[in-house]
Amino acid sequence: MNIKEFANKLNLNILVEGDDMGREITDCYIGDLLSWVMGRAPEDSAWLTVMGNINSIAVATLADVSCIVLTENAALDEDAKAKAEMHGVAILSTEENSYHTATKLYELLKS
Repeated sequence: MNIKEFANKLNLNILVEGDDMGREITDCYIGDLLSWVMGRAPEDSAWLTVMGNINSIAVATLADVSCIVLTENAALDEDAKAKAEMHGVAILSTEENSYHTATKLYELLKS
């Protein structure tokens, strides 16, 4: 499933369209400790977090995740939005918590 399909199926808000909304999502990773995510998030995963700051964009780029999903209506700050646009990082948001979002993504990925 690609980022655009994921956003549509889970009714996610698209805060930043990445360079490739057709990029595949093959996994999911939940984490807010950036150093931990940087070393452990699988490539091509949807990263679920509440961290909407500029450092998150750097971590997403280094970990090569498909997209960032800000859960629980976490805010994306303006510097982070600008950096995401510059680097082509897709950022989505939802009011759901990370657990519920991850379980829905899991169901979509296994079907």
